[in-house]
Amino acid sequence: MARVALEIPKIGLVMENARVVRWLKNVGDRVEHGEPLLELETEKSVVEIESTASGRLVEILLEADQEARVGDRIAWLENDTVVPAASHSERIVSSPVARRLAATHAADLRQITGTGPRGRIQLQDVQRAIEARSAPDATARAASGARPMSAMRRALARSMTLSNATVPQFTVERAVDWTSVHALRATAPAGGLTPSINDFILQATARALLAFPALNATFSGEANSPTAGIVPVSGAHIGLVVAVEDGLLVPVFHGVEQLGLEELMRQRRAIVERASTGTLKREELEGATISISNLGARGPDRFNALINPPQSAILAVGRQQDRVVALQGGIEVRPLSQLTLTVDHRVADGRLAADFLAFLVEILEGDAWRMD
Repeated sequence: MARVALEIPKIGLVMENARVVRWLKNVGDRVEHGEPLLELETEKSVVEIESTASGRLVEILLEADQEARVGDRIAWLENDTVVPAASHSERIVSSPVARRLAATHAADLRQITGTGPRGRIQLQDVQRAIEARSAPDATARAASGARPMSAMRRALARSMTLSNATVPQFTVERAVDWTSVHALRATAPAGGLTPSINDFILQATARALLAFPALNATFSGEANSPTAGIVPVSGAHIGLVVAVEDGLLVPVFHGVEQLGLEELMRQRRAIVERASTGTLKREELEGATISISNLGARGPDRFNALINPPQSAILAVGRQQDRVVALQGGIEVRPLSQLTLTVDHRVADGRLAADFLAFLVEILEGDAWRMD
């Protein structure tokens, strides 16, 4: 019988620590590959973790309320065959840029847990190890007056630092006229639910992604590596930035191109509610190629948002205002917002981004909407 180690998986881009909430299986139980095994509380939500192998659960290494890092062993299975996910090599697998950074700071790669595929040590893994080694202790922080960061705020700090340092980003801007959207919202039945501006933006973005498949992709690998590539995605999977206590979450709406406004509205309300209560599912935090950040009425006229790697773009929606515009030789007052699209230059160039944004605005200003 082969013993197979199960490990804490990485959930999302910047997950580092997790806490065991409860086990869904007991020692002695049969476990199938892909079957829910336990619940973990991450920096973002409580998620179910599936088994990466099949076999009999013979030992649990982490009990409820215990904490661990990504890559730590949590249990042992017994199986008749060894699965690929359980095989380990003595060779330390790491990216070239991670090795260079480790050498510069005299960091021992053997002491660093890799969060890449098959435990590969990546740049951010080395960065975290260096930060942990040089960080002042709690007493020094208190003496300096520094306020400790929450787990979510630390996750945001790592994610945005990684985005700004490793993703070449550029922006294109365009104003959008909300007259048609407001007219359609006004037709909602009395006493019923009215689609929000975000519902229209989500559906329009889905249509634009299908029309510009080159932008409906993620970047994989490191730019200076021969294995780097652009991974196309089927369907429109879009993140929506949601403000929660002491941070932000970006739940993902999958298959938006298949949803009418009413169904999209119901899903959006349910997912935002789960985000606010910290009960998002694992699949609701992964898989997007683009995100939307709408600061609403409290927002600025325009702003730039940072991309959430490995996504290829993020759309920032500025505050809506009545503005005087020239139309067909006359002057009218129209409700306008400034849209700013930030794009990963490794995935697309300025012309594609400009065409994508122009098409998105054309959809929002038109009247071809699916209310079913």
